[in-house]
Amino acid sequence: MLTVHHLGKSQSERIVWLCEELAIPYELKVYDRDPVTRLAPPAYKALHPLGTAPIITDGDTVLAESTAIVEYLLAKFGNGRLTAAPVDANFADYLYWFHFANGSLQPALMRCMVLARAEVPADKPVVQFADARRKQALSLIDTRLGANDYLAGNALTAADIVAVFSLTTMRLFYPFDLSPYPNILAYLQRIGARDAYRRAMKQGDPDMAPMLA
Repeated sequence: MLTVHHLGKSQSERIVWLCEELAIPYELKVYDRDPVTRLAPPAYKALHPLGTAPIITDGDTVLAESTAIVEYLLAKFGNGRLTAAPVDANFADYLYWFHFANGSLQPALMRCMVLARAEVPADKPVVQFADARRKQALSLIDTRLGANDYLAGNALTAADIVAVFSLTTMRLFYPFDLSPYPNILAYLQRIGARDAYRRAMKQGDPDMAPMLA
């Protein structure tokens, strides 16, 4: 039996959502963050040497890293769904946006979060650089979504499932304004209308309203 180990309010929401979209039979184990440190509890950290979310177990297999888990589940259970094949016209777009979320967008947001928490003054070049990269990444997404309903084209793919956390729940940890990006906001409304997304968020984080606006 596939088990999704979900750390509350974390990137592991991606995996719960993917399982719901693919209708994969799975067991969901939810772990609450430490109330003081806001980090994973010892039981979660014991699952994998890095102790970071997400983590799945599938028989004797223990797998971390959200994009690795997504690829694993798509290969094993997807039957070609939520992805693009090399013969598809949007194959390159799918690959780019699938890797953009954790390769460019999430690091840009993490840099800003770390600098904010370190209280580095806003006039410092490192802060200005980080903020410019964040805005550049968001503008790129907004432009893309002005021409397409979803990141890889006009149908939902795993590229969207990987990206949405950074645009929504990540704002709990680093608040940023999406009002300059109307196409992103319209996109998040399309995501929020999906039954699988609503089921995933309700199961994984029932005490949190999805941050879709």
